[in-house]
Parts: sequence; C-alpha cells; structure tokens
Amino acid sequence: MLSGLYGNPHSDSAPAALSGEMIDATREKALRFFGANPEDYDLIFVANATAAIKLVIESFRDLAASDHYGSSNNFRYAYHKDAHTSLVGVRELTNNHWCFHSDEEVEAWLKGDEELDQRFTREENDKPCLFAYPGQSNMTGRRLPLGWISRLRESSLSRHRNSYSLLDAAALAMNSSLKNVFKDAEKAPDFTSLSFYKIFGFPDLGALIVRRSSSHILTWRKYFGGGTVDMVSVMDKKGWHRLKDYTLHDGLEDGTLPFHSILALDCAIDVHERLYGSMDNISRHTQFLAKRLYDGLRRRYHSNGQPLVVIHNDPGNYYDDSTTQGATVAFNLKDSNGDFIPFQDVEQSADSKEIYLRSGGLCNPGGVATYLNLRPWEFKRNWSSGYRCGSNDSPKLIAGKPAGVVRASLGPMNTVADVDMFLEFLAEMYCEKEGRLDEDIEVRPRAVEDVNSWERSTNYKELGQQTQPWQQSIATAMANNNQQNWCHENQEFHATTRVQEGGETPTTEEEKGIWKIKQVAAAA
Repeated sequence: MLSGLYGNPHSDSAPAALSGEMIDATREKALRFFGANPEDYDLIFVANATAAIKLVIESFRDLAASDHYGSSNNFRYAYHKDAHTSLVGVRELTNNHWCFHSDEEVEAWLKGDEELDQRFTREENDKPCLFAYPGQSNMTGRRLPLGWISRLRESSLSRHRNSYSLLDAAALAMNSSLKNVFKDAEKAPDFTSLSFYKIFGFPDLGALIVRRSSSHILTWRKYFGGGTVDMVSVMDKKGWHRLKDYTLHDGLEDGTLPFHSILALDCAIDVHERLYGSMDNISRHTQFLAKRLYDGLRRRYHSNGQPLVVIHNDPGNYYDDSTTQGATVAFNLKDSNGDFIPFQDVEQSADSKEIYLRSGGLCNPGGVATYLNLRPWEFKRNWSSGYRCGSNDSPKLIAGKPAGVVRASLGPMNTVADVDMFLEFLAEMYCEKEGRLDEDIEVRPRAVEDVNSWERSTNYKELGQQTQPWQQSIATAMANNNQQNWCHENQEFHATTRVQEGGETPTTEEEKGIWKIKQVAAAA
C-alpha cells in the first residue's frame, strides 16, 4: 500500500487505474494458484463463500422466472446431506428440492434410478437443475467424490439435461490443492465457491470460480449494482439498463471492490508460497498430524476401560488417505459411565488452556443428524427446549444427547507438539483417574514435520535451493540422510541425521540451523 495511491477502480484517474491493474493481476494469480487456466475460467470476487453460493442461486432463480420457464420456483435443486448450511438454504428458493441422504443415493440418481428420480424431478426434466455438494465436509473432514461432476455432465439421460454443478470447496481448499478439480475444464464444476480467509487467514474475501462455458447462467441475474452497468435509465416508466459485458466478472462484482483486501490477497499468495512451497506440502503435513491426532484420540480410555472419545467419521475413510479424508476430526467425549460430556464444556475448558476448538452444530445439520442419530422431530424438540447453536445459554444435554459435536481442525502452522499437547489436555482434564493409552501412538517414519513451516516438504534438495542459508543447512542435512526419518527405538526417538557438534549457544546462521535439528531431536 505504501508503493502507490490506490482508488476506486470505477473511474479513469491514475489511482483508479492502478487499482484496476492490481485487481486484474491478482485475479489471474488467484486462478493460477488454484490450477485454473484463465482461458477456461473466470474468478468473481465476493465477500465470502456463502456470497458465492448466493450469486449462483440468484441467477438460477431469475432464469427460472424468465418467460421460458414462467416461475422462479421451477428450477430443480439437489444437494448432499453433508452440505454446509449455506448450501441447504438454497432450497428455500424452489419448490423442487431434494436432499441425497447418502453417497449411494447420488450414485443411483446418476445411474438413472427411476424411483429415486421420480421423487426428485416430479416430471419436470426440462427445468434447470443445480446439483450441489461440498468437496469436503466442514464437520468431519470427509472428502466427497469429485467424479460425480463429470458423470452428470456426460450423462445421456434426459433427466440430466440442463443440469449444472456447484462445488463448495471452502473446506477442501484449506489444506488441499485444487489442481485436480480444475485441470480439465470438461470435467470441472460449473461453479466453485471458495474462501480465501480459510486458506490464508487474511484477507476476509471469497471467490466464485466459473467455468466459462457455463457462464451464461449467471447473466440471467436481474439485480445489478454500481460498477456493473454501462448505462441505466431511471426516468422512463419501465426502466432500462445494460450490463457490462467485457468480461463475466465485470457485470457481477457489485459496488466498489475491496481493493485494499485484494491487494492484501496478492501479498498473501506470495507469502504462502514462500512459507510452504505448495499446497501438496501442506496436505502431507496436515494429513500426518490428523493421523496422529486420530490415533491418539481413539486410544484414550478411562481407568475402567470406557473409551473417552467417540470419533465421527465414515467407515473406509482413513486419516492417512488425503483423497477421502481431510485434516479435521469431529468427536464427542464420554465420562467413565458412558454418558456424554457437554461439548460446550469441552470447548470452554480448552479455551482456558489456549487450545481453540469449535463446537456445536458447525453449520452442518446433515452431519449432526447422521452422527448423533438425531431425527427431524428431535431437532424441533431441541429448539423448543431452548437450544440455540452458538449460544452458551443453551441446554447442554437434551434427553441425555448432545445437540452438537467438538471439531479439531489442523492447518499448516500446527505441529506435532500442538497435537500432543491437546491429547495431554484431554487426558488430564477428562480421563477419570489415570488416563491411559492401550498402545503407543504409531508414528510413521518420516522426516521432521514440525521444525518450522518451510520444512514440510519431503523434497529437501529442492527446498534447499529456495530458502535462506540457515535453512539450506538443515535441508542439506536432511537430503544427505538416506533414510530421512526418525528412528523409533525403545519408545524413544532419535534423529538419524548427523549434525555437527557445537556449543550450547549457536552464533552463525548455519549453526542456528543445525542447532534447530538437535533441539527437535531432544524434544521428541
């Protein structure tokens, strides 16, 4: 911001031009960060992922209300039960909506199951259809099949014609590369909602990535805001306007864009790359931590043998497989009698130890219903009993059951020490008498995962060429170690990398780098 004066891009002044150039450059940089070719996709800046979803559904609503279809309630909407509340809310804009209760129902619909399809389509196969689901459950971290998108597009069934896909990638994009999502535009989602703050922390921005060949849907939106029109008349009875049509985003980004936040996004992408190298590095690191956390949680017991933790995850989803599971663990705690410990108490006690969790319904009603076995009438009962999501004044247990869960999410800045501290906290706070592990946590032989954020790449030779001198010394040491791991011996960990013996206080940058390895070895 100190390098120039930035202004509202909706004019021709020098500050406006500077902002416009910066916004265009950042837009392209963001697309390439996600692996989306700007020739095949456009990116629309919005306030958050929910705003991206709302933009899509407003367009479907207005398309359905056009002369061709006659009613805004005439578009079809299908969504998966793992959907975030923001996807669930879309149903209120149409009378023809359906929630798939399982992956198997989606598979049956894609294959043309007539009974399921009749319940959903109601003989309205010609109406526009939007199929929406999350790339990753924001509750459990379960990753849903990306192949559904291309199968819907390639289907020859009449009931699948005029169908489009919306992928909520807000949770998926936090720790995972989206290059597999966008590498082939013919198989990519028509619309993808994203949150930059979930990836970078700052700035607070969202985005809608649109497949250019599907962009015509968004041109049906009736509302227009400042900066999106080339001409507007107000004095005639009916009114008249013409949207900007140079690019898709020109006619959809209402009002003055938050250009200072977009400038911050440009910086965030650069810093993120310098710190971590790639999203693949982050994925490997966070998956390692998630597996360690999962193993630690499932081996926590009360002294009478009663498990402390109930983990909510799907059979067949393993925490060491990033294709089906992200670095998120959802759970509830039980006391030695097998009774639930209120999730509110767990979050509050963790907060007092500066361990920050999220608890409650997590904006995922389908996940809560599934894993807590809550039936629709129980949601209504909980509401009438005074339960409100996010309120500390709500009843903690209703008929002995919680109305929400505890979620631990791991990111690139988390370390093994963070995971172990959390496990120790649970044992000390909630394991009645002396908590125990039924066996030691198995740690796969790997290079050091938590010396510093930049060390999270497994290619240490390549990493050593990109970093500062003191970092290169560690990278070189790691690369020279043929095994690149920590040895597990007699329940103790020892570094297999040779390091130069030095004094207690390192002085040069190289000594500091070597010293960091020794300190981590000692701490482990």
